[in-house]
Amino acid sequence: MEIKYYFDYNATTPTDPRVVEAMKPYFFETFHNPSSFYRKASEANAAVETAREKVAKLINAEPREIFFTGGGTESDNLALQGTASKLKDKGNHIITSAIEHPAVLKACKFLKTKGYEITYLPVDQNGFVDPDDLKKSIKDTTILVTIMHANNEIGTLQPLKELAKIAHEKGIYFHTDAVQSTGKIPVDVKELDVDMLSCSSHKIYGPKGVGVFYKKHKVKIDPLIFGGGHEKGLRAGTENVPGIVGMGKAAELALAEMDDEERRIRPLRDKIQKGIIETIPEVFINGDTQDKLYNTTNVSVRYIEGESILAMLDGEGFALSSGSACSSKSLDPSHVLLAIGLKHEDAHGSLRISLGKYNTDEEADRLLEVLPPIVERLRSMSPFWKKK
Repeated sequence: MEIKYYFDYNATTPTDPRVVEAMKPYFFETFHNPSSFYRKASEANAAVETAREKVAKLINAEPREIFFTGGGTESDNLALQGTASKLKDKGNHIITSAIEHPAVLKACKFLKTKGYEITYLPVDQNGFVDPDDLKKSIKDTTILVTIMHANNEIGTLQPLKELAKIAHEKGIYFHTDAVQSTGKIPVDVKELDVDMLSCSSHKIYGPKGVGVFYKKHKVKIDPLIFGGGHEKGLRAGTENVPGIVGMGKAAELALAEMDDEERRIRPLRDKIQKGIIETIPEVFINGDTQDKLYNTTNVSVRYIEGESILAMLDGEGFALSSGSACSSKSLDPSHVLLAIGLKHEDAHGSLRISLGKYNTDEEADRLLEVLPPIVERLRSMSPFWKKK
């Protein structure tokens, strides 16, 4: 069935038509390799550098600190594996949190097989890392702390400035996966004082397959990909000029429209959240109610499977998710929800609703109209509900 109502913006966003228009000339007219030495190649190179400036402005960085990658996952891996390789003689201990994106968690798992020690900080029931836990976890061998800015499932915003300060007091690099926060809320790398940051084009209405890696100029890490001297030697490979131009345009639009989008989307999110709580018994909101992304809510519906709800919503033309899109094919409950203390059965009954620029009040009303009877129907078939 055709998707009429899209509520999965944390998974990906549609490409803004203005972004597509900005990209078009670089597929046909100025398709040239930006490393070549003729005029059209220089135009392609200039477009890449203009995009770099736009991305830098979005996060208050210097253009020379912006590196284009193939996505947020690559940027995360560059931060972790690049740091581990560069500082292997200094130490082998990395600290992260229990609710990171799989891009970070699986990179940590890989590094563990190479002899690195990984500490996974716990989080409280709202998804926050305790700064005191970070302090206690630091060792003489610690070389990197990597804590995400906004959680992709529950939206919790970590106290990055405080966490980064703790790391820096011990001379340790601090990286953040800011894929979900960049472009939605103000992200200022100087204010947060992070050493490295990852973000992604397709989360802010840009094309897929383009990511950004921010690195303080003084921070030194090893590359993952070797070849030509592209991206100042940190990320080899001919630049994806149309994609990079699209990322730049998306960054420019995000910066210009960020405040207006929050003013419009937050009330919609609150309306949906309130409506679900008031019309469906035995539901609860996961994560913090204040310090979280304004477009995100995560709801657990007791006594039924989230996947069953999603399937029936799909039949009504709705697209939502149950956890992270990057791990949604797994039958295991969300590691994020388990980390905040949910029972397996409650974690299995979760719905992530994430809104974006094309959602309307009418769509929110429609979701609140169809969801309660779907839950009622599924619960009527549930032996757990019948025992109540």
